Amino acid sequence: MPLQRILVIEDHVNLANLVRMHLEREGFEVAVTHDGNSGYLQAAAEKFDLVVLDVSLPGMDGLSICSKLRSKGITSRILILSARFTEADRVAGLDAGADDYVSKPFGVSELLARVRAQLRRVDRRSEGSTAPASGTILSYRDILIEEDTRGVTVAGKPVMLTATEFDLLWILARSPGRVFTRSQLLDLVWSQDYSGLDNTVKSHINRLRSKIEPDPTHPMYIMTVWGVGYRFGSERRG
Repeated sequence: MPLQRILVIEDHVNLANLVRMHLEREGFEVAVTHDGNSGYLQAAAEKFDLVVLDVSLPGMDGLSICSKLRSKGITSRILILSARFTEADRVAGLDAGADDYVSKPFGVSELLARVRAQLRRVDRRSEGSTAPASGTILSYRDILIEEDTRGVTVAGKPVMLTATEFDLLWILARSPGRVFTRSQLLDLVWSQDYSGLDNTVKSHINRLRSKIEPDPTHPMYIMTVWGVGYRFGSERRG
């Protein structure tokens, strides 16, 4: 089985080397770059399972890198490192398309745990892509969602979703009519303690609606249940 590949984009050389050392000890193949422009080009050109990305970089900043990679359809997991630790900063990182956000300073054990959590999700996705074509296919009105390929089409046109956006859509769509609280979605999709970061869910719902809804201001797929959370479909079922 090939080693999982990680790209570290971090301008502090000593920190980058420390992260590389610990990741390699865990058995990962690690590449390192120290500026935003070269980091973006490498992440866009090569296949990485995970990108560990600093926010404050010379050249292109980390949030711009994240947004541009997602706009190009790059599906690598993205874990942001940043000395910016406010709720607004974390929401901005996740809203840019990151899958996780770790504030500096951080413990090595925490970082490794976050990395392993993200890569376990890569493993599950890879296993699904090589399995026989027997996975669930969900359809509702004009939307079609395929579990094995993680493909989404709306009115016959393919829609490019990030890994997190697909996970969020899948959890909602496989239980049509069920209301999920924001806390439940944080736990199910991000699998981390994001207590108090309900805006993370809201920002991802908004991004998802912008991609799948004919009119995001009047959604027909992902419905808001005011004061509670969200459900898939306009009516309760079952």
